[in-house]
Amino acid sequence: MTTRNTIRVLPDWWNWKVTYNQSFKKLFQIKSDAIEYWKNIAKNNQPSQIVIHRADWTIEIEYTYWNDPFPPRG
Repeated sequence: MTTRNTIRVLPDWWNWKVTYNQSFKKLFQIKSDAIEYWKNIAKNNQPSQIVIHRADWTIEIEYTYWNDPFPPRG
C-alpha cells in the first residue's frame, strides 16, 4: 500500500512553518506564499496531502493529490 506524503502549514509566532512528513522544512512570513510553494511540491510528489492550519492551530482546509489512500467515511 502506498503511503501519502503529508505537508502541514503551521503557525509559528509571526511566521508560518512547513513540515513535510513530520520534519521541519521551511519558514515563510506570508501564509499564502507557503501554501502556493508547497502545493506545487505536493502535486509533484503524489500521493500527497497538504493540511493548512489557522493561527489558532485548528485545521482550515486540506488538499489531497492523487488517490487518497485514507478517504473519509460517508
